[in-house]
Amino acid sequence: MATISLPYNWNPRPYQVPLWNFLEGGGKRAVACWHRRAGKDEVMLNWTAVAAMQRPGTYWTLLPEASQARKAIWDAVDPHTGKRRIDQAFPRSIREREHDGEMKISFKNGSVWQVVGSDNYHSLVGTPPCGLTFSEFSRAVPESWGYLAPIVTENKGWAVFISTPLGNNHFKRMLDDARTNSKWFAEVLPAQTSGAIPKDALDESLREYIALYGETAGRALFAQEYECSFASVIPGAYYTAELTTAEREDRIGQVDVATDMPVHTAWDLGMDDATAIWCWQMQPGRLHLVDYYENSQRGAQHYCDWLNERGYHGVDWVPHDARVRDWGTERTRLEVLRSLGRNPRLVPNHTVIDGINAARITLGSAHFDAARCQRGIECLRSYCAEWDEQLRTFRKTPLHNWVSHGSDAFRYCAMSWREPIASEDDLTPLQRLHQEINRPRTYNDFWGQYVQEQIHAGVDPDEFNLEME
Repeated sequence: MATISLPYNWNPRPYQVPLWNFLEGGGKRAVACWHRRAGKDEVMLNWTAVAAMQRPGTYWTLLPEASQARKAIWDAVDPHTGKRRIDQAFPRSIREREHDGEMKISFKNGSVWQVVGSDNYHSLVGTPPCGLTFSEFSRAVPESWGYLAPIVTENKGWAVFISTPLGNNHFKRMLDDARTNSKWFAEVLPAQTSGAIPKDALDESLREYIALYGETAGRALFAQEYECSFASVIPGAYYTAELTTAEREDRIGQVDVATDMPVHTAWDLGMDDATAIWCWQMQPGRLHLVDYYENSQRGAQHYCDWLNERGYHGVDWVPHDARVRDWGTERTRLEVLRSLGRNPRLVPNHTVIDGINAARITLGSAHFDAARCQRGIECLRSYCAEWDEQLRTFRKTPLHNWVSHGSDAFRYCAMSWREPIASEDDLTPLQRLHQEINRPRTYNDFWGQYVQEQIHAGVDPDEFNLEME
């Protein structure tokens, strides 16, 4: 019977050897922040082939989104060999069958390997995995690892996180934590250190980035992709300047909840997707974002319980689709929230771009509690415009991914926090007076004042267009 050696016709390059040796020596957790084109997926596919033969079980390679899996892994061709990467890593002699539709390979020894998306981690079912590769983890849903970690730990399996940076987000925190844990492998590998890409090729890549994105953004993106810089700006990000200013002005830190003031909320309502909630208070002359919560596949009762347990009661601002969509009942979401003792109101109607501009203005003065709002702030940092591959430019629409829910909820907050509150029974008359005095004036306020002045001056009201949202 013919024998075959794994890895199959492949050896790790010198700079890949430390990670390979760690895994071969029984290491269970690794974070590899390697530059673009360093062969991150190549290493992990070959290691998965070895691991799958050593221990029969289930192995997953997780991409940030299921839609990326086929292009990035399943159909991807190695430029050095001209072969599909999976054909090189998993020779056909060890396969039982290939399931193209599911992007899954069953091996003769009973092991199974599959490419999946971490964006829908709740739906991942089957035999508990023995090994996980999180590819481009900086762009993945952070909770995906939190959900799968207990399963892998109980199964005494391994997990490896490979990625280039994407700002100072959850991947950076994981890397920093791994560096302090002797049981983890942690490495930052820029292109200048690996030597994998010749200098003239790096220079050409830099020129291409500058030509595509402009001088500043191009250099920042090059630093991110090839120098492994976590300080670089995310291309197309909407709120980078505002959040940087907020940090410089120490407006992201500790913000206490005032127990004698209401806590208002802004919701992005999901069905199968996540529901996100920003919680805020109006303090004299400024906005305090005191908490943030996000979950998925839960009903209205869950979110109301979370708010009630913390004593967060005020006005609950919800988008206009709350009038028509339901939480698995025959009632609208407005009706459901009211039946659960909440006080929902519809967010003022607006376009997405108007909401983003309102969010930028709000970020210019808002204060955030860094600990309780950490996930929400992370969503705002990564919220960016969608990239059009054909036109090679950013579209006017935001990219829809795991940060969208928190960012949309903040947009609703930005459109609502200046709005007058119609009814707040929990406020004393003095508190209501203070809130009205300190409430920033809106366009509606100034327009209404102007109209009243004109009417008082004897101008016919029919001359005014009062059809305002």
